[in-house]
Amino acid sequence: MSDRTGIFAGDDPFAITRLWLKEAEKTEPNDPNAIALATVDRDGLPNVRMVLLKEISEEAFTFYTNYGSSKVEEITYAGKAAFVMHWKSIRRQIRVRGVTEKADGPAADAYFASRSLKSRLGAWASRQSQPLASRAALIAEVARVTAEKGVAPARPPFWGGVRITPLEIEFWADGPFRLHDRFRWTRKSAGEEWGVQRLNP
Repeated sequence: MSDRTGIFAGDDPFAITRLWLKEAEKTEPNDPNAIALATVDRDGLPNVRMVLLKEISEEAFTFYTNYGSSKVEEITYAGKAAFVMHWKSIRRQIRVRGVTEKADGPAADAYFASRSLKSRLGAWASRQSQPLASRAALIAEVARVTAEKGVAPARPPFWGGVRITPLEIEFWADGPFRLHDRFRWTRKSAGEEWGVQRLNP
């Protein structure tokens, strides 16, 4: 008999994730959807940075970024990524590991259109992760793009979503005397049933 009750109850780890995020939105002061995204380069050297998770679907997690960035270069090379969401205010975290693919269709168009105009123009102006001579040079490029693209810029071809389809999701909740609760959901490939295992803290 499973002892997964309360905040760990249910058969769908995506539903649990959405529930935890909803609860964190009430208490986290900034960006409760922030994730620490980990990738690895061609030399096997890991890299990590904060990005904003924008969608939790029935089978995957999606964030949006410049496809010329280091993160996408590394994701494209490895085909895999990992991330952690950590909320100090509710003392919980979720770790995810999985396979990746670009998500640059209508959903990416719709999300880009929902962003503020300045953010859309900034996406066109920035050559993310590339050397920059000065902030003044960046501002000048924003001005040039603004004059060229106007008030309704379309999504750049070098900007879109990255979808992470998890093969492993681990839920962690703080416990007294460091006797935390941990449950790891695993599967060999997308679409398969999940196996669930309680872990030692």
